[in-house]
Amino acid sequence: MKSYLALVALLLAFRCNAWDYEGHRAVNLLAFSALPTNFPAFALTPEAKERVAFLSGEPDRWRNMGDGRKPWNDVVLSHFSGPDHYFDLENLTDVGLNPLEVSIFRYEFTVQLAKAMAAHPDKHEPIDPAKNLDHSRELAGFAPWAITEYCGKLRSGFSYLKAFQDYGGTPEEIANAQANILYIMGTMGHFVGDCAQPLHVTKHHHGWVGANPKGYATNSSFHSWIDGGFFRKAGGIKAEPLAGRIRPAKIVNDPLKNDDLFRKVMAYLLETHKELEPLYQLEKDKKLTGDPGTAAAGRAFLETQIVKGGQMLGDLWFSAWQQATEDEYLIRQLKERAKLAADKK
Repeated sequence: MKSYLALVALLLAFRCNAWDYEGHRAVNLLAFSALPTNFPAFALTPEAKERVAFLSGEPDRWRNMGDGRKPWNDVVLSHFSGPDHYFDLENLTDVGLNPLEVSIFRYEFTVQLAKAMAAHPDKHEPIDPAKNLDHSRELAGFAPWAITEYCGKLRSGFSYLKAFQDYGGTPEEIANAQANILYIMGTMGHFVGDCAQPLHVTKHHHGWVGANPKGYATNSSFHSWIDGGFFRKAGGIKAEPLAGRIRPAKIVNDPLKNDDLFRKVMAYLLETHKELEPLYQLEKDKKLTGDPGTAAAGRAFLETQIVKGGQMLGDLWFSAWQQATEDEYLIRQLKERAKLAADKK
């Protein structure tokens, strides 16, 4: 039974629809290479790094529960978490929306997209209900919103950790706050890593769709091949040699402008989208087979994208730490707690 459970856990870890677990681990581990030595020490221990690396696969584990297999097909969880993994940019431009001008608020954007789609019914295909059990096909994806929201959660985590440390938090409270920060760092890394993979920012995510004058691949297996099949055949991903390509972390956004972080995240996706056709061209030129004689070009391309993901993630972690403000509410509560304790004495 133990062997069986171990096998199931392994299959769940690798049966994902973004970079496979190996790739996501690499992105999260590379992000640590960007951090300064004075980054909070609790996050830089070997145990913490392994925790953050493990959590890189967490969002795919959620999605594994909603893949259509019975009796545990959790379509509600899939509806909630699945669209955070991608953003099909053409679905906006096809109906006249500018990705750099859409609302920074997730739900306002949903209304914008619905109105634009209703105004351009000829620009999108009818939805097959049989292939839409989780009711996500109406959506273009929410990856840039998910990343921005996780950055807010991480800023909050650093804020209340500092409050506990400075105003009399118990050792247990401080330890729990630190654990929460590691959890957020790890899970947010998954979505940042997703958006370094060009097939996660396009409607051409499982083969080229629609007009195809350049004759790009149309097979749906192309996505899973890029996510991990290529690397498995070509000898795996080695993160340590890539760490030298990571520069020191920089602040991503102006914290005084409410929309700036989202716009910077969206720009990151647009940069990834520029690599979509080069990726398809590599496949067309038979440089993504994973064979020893042709693997170098494909490996160089995909490793570059993994490095970009690690760099962006390190920058976002660093920015959240630097931009964390005081948790004034918690500080008041801690001061009141300390006063009550002193009065009792």
